[in-house]
Amino acid sequence: MNFTSTFFQGTLSDGKETAVKRLSKSSRQGLVEFKNDVALIAKLQHRNLVKLLGCCIQGEEKMLIYEYMPNKSLDFFIFGSDSFGTQSIKFAVGIAKGLVYLHEDFQLRIMHRDLKASNVLLDSEMNPKISGFDMARTFGEESEGSTKRVVGTQRNRGFNHLKPGLNLVGHTSRLSKEGNPLELIDSFVQESCTLSEVLRCIHIILLCVQQHPEDKPRMSYVVLMLSSEIALEQPEEPGFLIDKKSLETNSSSSKPESSLTN
Repeated sequence: MNFTSTFFQGTLSDGKETAVKRLSKSSRQGLVEFKNDVALIAKLQHRNLVKLLGCCIQGEEKMLIYEYMPNKSLDFFIFGSDSFGTQSIKFAVGIAKGLVYLHEDFQLRIMHRDLKASNVLLDSEMNPKISGFDMARTFGEESEGSTKRVVGTQRNRGFNHLKPGLNLVGHTSRLSKEGNPLELIDSFVQESCTLSEVLRCIHIILLCVQQHPEDKPRMSYVVLMLSSEIALEQPEEPGFLIDKKSLETNSSSSKPESSLTN
């Protein structure tokens, strides 16, 4: 399924600014499915989720109208702003609270499946809001959901390391076990952030990417860990340690289907 979309800025008759998302015509999503998804997204009401204001359907054209976020997306601040380091905890807590709502507090359990920096938008007060629910999946009243398809549109590129085979998760885990997590922090970030907070975030990240689902903390506990000084457990071995290129080189032609558990 092709999820390529185009964004426009619009203005309603009352002068309110909006963001208009024009969905790709090549998407296989049918009209009934589209309406059901819109009805579901419209029910999401949380300060850390972008609000859907309406939709437009004409022939093959499908558009979604969202509240306008004046401060762009999180990836702009990660890669193009001097102030990211000073607000990183605020961003992390806000995103985690939005996920708590999706995973635990909403009437249905929702797995976003495409959470990335460009899908986190910032309002006029720099509060992060999760957007981009094109690939989201609901799980009813189930307390745990899993997907056997690796979905999402973000790729990790430009990670160069001396030890071949490891990806960023593996590299982070290795440095943490060796007692050298500070090597992960860019010198520029070190000048604009509180190192103890960043190191705590690295520790929490490793807890969230542990191999076994039962070892991973619930998002509500992630919010607590980010917002307080409670003691943190030592993480077990993470999953997905190996670089994809190395895995493809060493694997046979038959590839087992991966399963991601929420």
